[in-house]
Amino acid sequence: MIIDVNAWVGHWPFRQLRHNTVPGLLRLMDRSGIDRAVVASVHGVFYRNAHSANEELAAQVLRHRDRLIPFATLNPAYAGWEEDLRRCAEDLELCGIRLYPQYHGYELDSEAGLDFLDAVADLGWSVQVPMRIVDRRQRHPWDLADDLKPATFRRLFNLRPHIRWMILNGAGFTGRILPPDVRFLVDVSRLTAVLERSIQGLAQAWGIERLAFGSGMPFNTPAPALLKLQILDAPDEVREAIAWRNADAMLRCGRNACA
Repeated sequence: MIIDVNAWVGHWPFRQLRHNTVPGLLRLMDRSGIDRAVVASVHGVFYRNAHSANEELAAQVLRHRDRLIPFATLNPAYAGWEEDLRRCAEDLELCGIRLYPQYHGYELDSEAGLDFLDAVADLGWSVQVPMRIVDRRQRHPWDLADDLKPATFRRLFNLRPHIRWMILNGAGFTGRILPPDVRFLVDVSRLTAVLERSIQGLAQAWGIERLAFGSGMPFNTPAPALLKLQILDAPDEVREAIAWRNADAMLRCGRNACA
């Protein structure tokens, strides 16, 4: 069993993506042995009204909810987000939220950001925040978004410790930089099982329950993330926790529990 917490559908304006439709993503999952995936729409990053992407996503995954776990995209700086959030939960029956402050032009610890997070917390949803979407070394010159820093999450976790957080494409965490009493997951897409052995180091510092499988497909091929699981020098129960148990436990909470 594998649950991928870091997957996407849609077009990226700066380079061509393969397997970026729902049928393409499902074929890639089947070839890679990935059973379920948390998915959000890339279009929500760039649409002026991100909620249009949520409506697209809900329609696209409607017949595949057994495999795909749809997460909304909204912008707290966009007028009317309260009604859009309600529609995401009640009408579209989405399962969580994925946020992009570096693209949408706000700070998560701003007044607007914190108000939004409080509204999401009332739904019991998990909040996913990618530290980055693509590698800065390969970016188009018009893609000006900065990577989020580990200190950003430490500040957020202290401000909103009751939220269930998922950090996607995360790296640069050392020791106990994140508060130990907050429920969070970091996906392994940018972590290492050899050389720096960051997976083992963070498991020792945080506990194995803080790590989850994530590939970043279709921006990335799933093969490297799968290889990390295979070569991880840890007991089978640790691999199993990363592969699906930790994500499953996180996703079973909330109004629209989708695990």
